[in-house]
Amino acid sequence: MKYLIVGGVAGGATTAARLRRVDEKAEIIMFEKGPHISYANCGLPYYIGGVIKEREKLLVQTPESFGSRFNIDIRVFSMVTSINPDKKEVTVQSMKNGETYTETYDKLVLSPGASPVKPPIPGIDLPNIFTLRNVEDTDKIKSFVDDTTPRTAVVVGAGFIGLEMAENLHHRGVKVSVVEAAPQVMNMMDSEVAAPLHHHFKEKGVGLFLKDAVKEFKKVGDVIEVVLSSGKIIQADFIILSIGVKPDTTLAREAGLKIGETGGVWVDEYLQTSVKDVYAVGDSIEFPHPISGKPTIAFLAGPANRQGRILADNMVYGHNRKYKGSIGTAIAKVFDMTAGITGMTHRGLKAEGIKHDCTIVHAGSHAGYYPGAMQMMLKISFDPKSGRLYGGQVIGYKGVDKRLDLLATVIKNNGTIYDLQEIEHAYAPPFSSAKDPVNQAGYNAENIIKGLFKPLSPFKFDKRIKKDVFVLDVRTPEEFSIDAIEDAVNIELDKIRENLDQIPKDKKIMIYCGVGLRGYVAARILKQHGFDEVYNLSGGLKVYKQAMSEQSNILFHTHIEQKNDEKPSMPKIDVKSMAVDACGLQCPGPILKLKESIDAIEYGERLEVKATDPGFFNDVASWCKVTGHRLVSRENNAGEITAVIEKFRKDENNSTLPKSDADHKTMVVFSDDMDRALASFVIANGAASMGKKVTMFFTFWGLNVIKDVNRPKVKKDMMGNMFDKMMPGHAGKLKLSNMNMGGMGRRMMKLRMKDKNVDALETMIQQAKESGINMIACQMSMDIMGVQKEELIEGVNIGGVANYLEEAEQSNLNLFI
Repeated sequence: MKYLIVGGVAGGATTAARLRRVDEKAEIIMFEKGPHISYANCGLPYYIGGVIKEREKLLVQTPESFGSRFNIDIRVFSMVTSINPDKKEVTVQSMKNGETYTETYDKLVLSPGASPVKPPIPGIDLPNIFTLRNVEDTDKIKSFVDDTTPRTAVVVGAGFIGLEMAENLHHRGVKVSVVEAAPQVMNMMDSEVAAPLHHHFKEKGVGLFLKDAVKEFKKVGDVIEVVLSSGKIIQADFIILSIGVKPDTTLAREAGLKIGETGGVWVDEYLQTSVKDVYAVGDSIEFPHPISGKPTIAFLAGPANRQGRILADNMVYGHNRKYKGSIGTAIAKVFDMTAGITGMTHRGLKAEGIKHDCTIVHAGSHAGYYPGAMQMMLKISFDPKSGRLYGGQVIGYKGVDKRLDLLATVIKNNGTIYDLQEIEHAYAPPFSSAKDPVNQAGYNAENIIKGLFKPLSPFKFDKRIKKDVFVLDVRTPEEFSIDAIEDAVNIELDKIRENLDQIPKDKKIMIYCGVGLRGYVAARILKQHGFDEVYNLSGGLKVYKQAMSEQSNILFHTHIEQKNDEKPSMPKIDVKSMAVDACGLQCPGPILKLKESIDAIEYGERLEVKATDPGFFNDVASWCKVTGHRLVSRENNAGEITAVIEKFRKDENNSTLPKSDADHKTMVVFSDDMDRALASFVIANGAASMGKKVTMFFTFWGLNVIKDVNRPKVKKDMMGNMFDKMMPGHAGKLKLSNMNMGGMGRRMMKLRMKDKNVDALETMIQQAKESGINMIACQMSMDIMGVQKEELIEGVNIGGVANYLEEAEQSNLNLFI
C-alpha cells in the first residue's frame, strides 16, 4: 500500500507516524513545502519573547530524525501543485529548482493547514509588517527584534496568537498596542468573561484599541503609522498581523473535492473527502460541532493530532473509527492571567437558537486559608431542563487549566451539570477546596433549574427599566459607601429579615452583592417571604463594573528611546506599623481587613496590604478616596496586589490632609447649541493641552453633543421616540443659538471655521477623547430623554450627580455652559 501525505505538521506528521506503527510494510511519502516538519507551532510566540531560549526545542522532529525512525520518505521543499483523482496521482514541484514530477498513490492524505488572513489594506506589504504562522516567520520576527531593538509594536488582532504575541513582546520590553475590530479580545468568549483581560491590559500599561479596524499603514520616516477607522493614528517600529487564519483549500478546490459551508474541506465521519481514497485532517477541514451539529473548523493542534491517529487506523484496518468532532477547547496565557474556553458560549448558543441558561462562579484556586490562593471566574452554559452542559469559560491566575479540562471532559461525554457536582477531585488545601469551583458551578446551575433563584446577566441588568425595578444592594454599608450602583438601596444581608417592609412587592427585585453569593442567599430569603420576581446579578458588582466600564485602553506609546524606560518599581517604603495579608479573601474580605487594620495604626503611619482578589486593585483606590486616606502605591504582580496606604486625619486641617487638585477643571454642558458646544470643547481642550485634568458632565440637552454619528437603532418607548425625533442626532446636526436661520447659519459657521483653519466640533470632540478628558453622561437625564448608552460616542462614562460632585470637589474651576 502506498500512502502520500501532503503537509508535515501536526495532523500530517501524526498520520505518518501512526501509519508506520500499524503497517511496517507500507510505502509512505510525506511532502512539505517548507524546510521543517513536526514543529511546535504553539510555541513560536514564546521563542520570540525569549521565554523559550533555544530554537531547536521548537523542532520536535527534523526531517532526518523522523524519516530515519519511521522509515518514511520525507520530501521537504516539495509543494504538491495538483491532484488527479482519476489517475490517483499528484504533481509535485521542487521549491528549490522549480522542477515538477508526478507521484502515484493508493491513498492520499491532505493536511495543508491554514494560511494567515491578509486583507487588502493599503500599505500592508510595507517592510517590518509580519505575520506569524511557521518557523520561517518566527525567524524573521526574532531577527528583527534581536537586531534592531525596537521600542514599539502594534499587534493587529486579539485572538489567541495575537494576545500571546502581545504578552511576549511586552516581556521583551517592547511597548505594545493591540488593535481589534471587535468590541473585545478573544471574540469567541462572552463579553463579561473577556472584560477582566481588558482591565489587565490597563494594569500592564499595554494599549488596547477595541472596535477599531486598521484603515491604512503608512511609512513615515523610520516608523509605521497605523491609521485606524476612528481616525486615531498609532506609531510603531513594526507590526504583527494576527487577523486570523483561513483553511488552505486551494489544492482540494482545484481537484474538485467538496468544500463545505464554512470554506473548509468536507469530510465524512471517517475523515474521507468526497473523493474515494482521498482523506483530509487538521485546520483545513470542517466537521459538525458535537453540540450544535453545525459545520465548524477547529484551528487547534489537539484535534489535528487525534484526527491523524484515527485516520491512520481507518486507512489500514477499514472505516471502523469515527471522528466525533471538536468542542473547541482552547487556553491562552495573557500576561499574568490565563483564559480558557470549551464548548459553546452564551453568544454562540443564542446565535444557533439553542435554549440555555448560564451561571457565573467566583472562587479561589485553592483553599483561601492556605497562602497563595488566587481568584478565578467560571461561566457555564447548560440546558435548562436536562442540565446538559453546553460550554464553560474560565479566567484567572492559577488553576484555570485544571478546571477547564474538567469542564471539557464532561461536555465531550455529553455530561450534565449534575456530573459537575459529582466530580471527585484531588483535594488538599494547597491544591483545591473541599467544594471545588466546578462543583460549585454545578450546584449553582441546579439551583437555577429548580427555580430557587433567577440569574440576571450584567447586560440585562444594565438595560432595566428603572421605574419597574427595585435594586437591592445586600453588601455592608462600608462597601456600599465605596462603590455602588446609583439607584440601589442598601440593606445588608444579615438585616434583610428585619427590613422586609422596605422592599416593594409590586416591583421586580434585582439583587447584587460583591460576587453573587450573598445575593443568592438574599434571593432565597425574599422568595420564601412571598417576593416572586427576584433576580440575582450573576457575578455580582465585580462582573457588572468590569463589563460596563470602558474596555479599551487608549495609549499612544512614543517610539523614541528614552533614558529610563524600565517599568517603575514599587517605591521602597518604610511600613512603620504592620503588613496585612488579605490573600485568599474574596470581596469584601480585603476591604474589611484593610478598614480594621487602618484603625490600629497612628496618623501618618503606613500600612501595606496584600490581596489576591482582582477587584481589590480598584477597590483600594475608591476606599482611599471615600475615607480620605492616601494611596501611596499599588501594584499587581502575577495576581498578587500590593497596596501601601498612609493614614490621614480627616477632621483636622493639617499638612497631612489631601489637597484639592489645582490642575482640575470641571464643567457642566447643559446646552446643545453648536456655539456653546464649541466653547465647551475649546476651553476643555485648551485646559487639557496645558496638562490640566478636565471633567465634562453632559446633562439634558447637552447629551445631544456626544451622540454617535453612527449610533445603532435602539428600542425606545413612545416618549423616547418623540424626544429622539425632535432632538439633533449628533454633533454635526446642532443648531446655532442665534442666527441659525433654518440651518443656514450653521452651514455658514462651519464654512467660516474651515476658512480660518478652526477644527470642526467633531474633531474637537475626538481630540478631547484622545487627551483623556473625562466625559460623563448624566444617567438621570438619559432616562428622562430616552437616550441609551449605545447611542453615545465611545469613551463616554455613564454616571450621576455624585460622580460629577466628586470631581468638582477636587476642582478649582467649575463652569456651567
